[in-house]
Amino acid sequence: MPINGETTKRIFAAFNLAFAFAFMSLIVGCAHTQQTENYLSAAGFSVIIATTPAQQAHLKTLPAYKMIRIQRNGGDRYVYADPAHNQIFVGGLFAYDRYKDLRLAKNLAEEDVQDARTNAEIAAGWDAWGPF
Repeated sequence: MPINGETTKRIFAAFNLAFAFAFMSLIVGCAHTQQTENYLSAAGFSVIIATTPAQQAHLKTLPAYKMIRIQRNGGDRYVYADPAHNQIFVGGLFAYDRYKDLRLAKNLAEEDVQDARTNAEIAAGWDAWGPF
């Protein structure tokens, strides 16, 4: 089947759509990562930049953008690796609990906003029923 002008337009449109989707996914992912890192800092996690070749090599072995618990110097430490910024966030149990509380508060606040919208939508139609 020969490729004509209409086929070329469809291929180009599909490519543009795929590119736009990939770009939006990247933007949303970056925003989520930045928000997580803001919570980690607010919770008291320390930022440690990988400055030596050994640190940079070890950073590549850690699960990216995931919280892990490790044993270090006789205690639990929580580590969040950010390879894009060549750093890790490190905190103890108190910082980790604070981080979880901040995330929970954010999620509850988002649920409250959604509930308020839903309640407003539901309440809008009740005037048709008159007083009861």
